[in-house]
Amino acid sequence: MVVAVGTTIAGRPPPGITVVAVARQKDDDFLCKLGANVIAHSDGPDVVRELPQVDAILDLVGGETLQRAVTALKQRGKLISVVSQQSLPNRKDVDPMFFYADVTTARLRALNEMFERGRITARVGSVLPLEDARHAYEMLAGAPHDRGKIMLRVWWGGTNTCS
Repeated sequence: MVVAVGTTIAGRPPPGITVVAVARQKDDDFLCKLGANVIAHSDGPDVVRELPQVDAILDLVGGETLQRAVTALKQRGKLISVVSQQSLPNRKDVDPMFFYADVTTARLRALNEMFERGRITARVGSVLPLEDARHAYEMLAGAPHDRGKIMLRVWWGGTNTCS
């Protein structure tokens, strides 16, 4: 059994794997479509009670949600975070790991090809003008925004010309 905090699941999990997602209640339908089997509500009164014991956690949000979810991790469980090494809970019976993607030109080209062929998609949420960059940063920190990526629109208002 795996719990994914702030999850984005690609397709259905393989047989024998139960995916537990921790997210806001309003995201239930979305998470079910992504492949979650069980959903614990991070905006509920007691997310810890909703969580079954799990073998692994993949953390995509960190912070208080991770701190609460880690209580469901079994002894010798795996805790993997893509957020920060500093936010990993300190449990002697768990070996936390920080995962950082090694971005290379070849990998970016492969992703671009998959994107162009429609094999992967980007979920665009809130699109803000560049002058609202501060608000976009606040959204990253938890301010309300549409589900998906937060993007800044850069527009110069015309064509670029060189003289």
